[in-house]
Amino acid sequence: MPRELAILSFQTLDGVMQAPKLPDEDTSGGFTKGGWADPHWDGVMEQVGREAMAEPYDLLLGRKTYELFAPNFAPAGNDNPMNNARKYVATSTLTRLDWNNSVILSGDIATEVTRLKNQDGPLLQVHGSWQLIQTLLAKSLIDEFRIWSFPVLVGAGKRLFGEDTAPRGLKLMKADTTSTGVTMSIYR
Repeated sequence: MPRELAILSFQTLDGVMQAPKLPDEDTSGGFTKGGWADPHWDGVMEQVGREAMAEPYDLLLGRKTYELFAPNFAPAGNDNPMNNARKYVATSTLTRLDWNNSVILSGDIATEVTRLKNQDGPLLQVHGSWQLIQTLLAKSLIDEFRIWSFPVLVGAGKRLFGEDTAPRGLKLMKADTTSTGVTMSIYR
């Protein structure tokens, strides 16, 4: 049975998904507001674990997100479910991946992702990976949007849904709010 693809994204109320956790996580484009999610983090990761990571999944990551995640999660061993997942990494520059269960995807990424979706296997989840998400949006390859909206406005930055996003209707499947005002919305 073919598998589906879901994105998991943290964003501000004004739609910015750039650098949620660390000030220097992604400063591209002169972004200086990194770490905007940190004051509201309580309860979010518990909810993420329960709502998005409890069932088996494989990861689909862009190179930058892979390079951010690998040194932080790999040392946790089997205590972190990401270490047990197969990780597909969209990259045109990396030739070696040291994080266990990691596989390089290169060439036409939309074609590669379509191939992965047509295989048997668990859900494909995309975490972070702004540029990859834009490619997946443009090719209508996303089946589910798992979005955590934080009660923060930062203005400029990389937006989950940019000006080039094609119009489409979505159905809200589930919603919940943390004690710090972060809203989880799952759309199909």
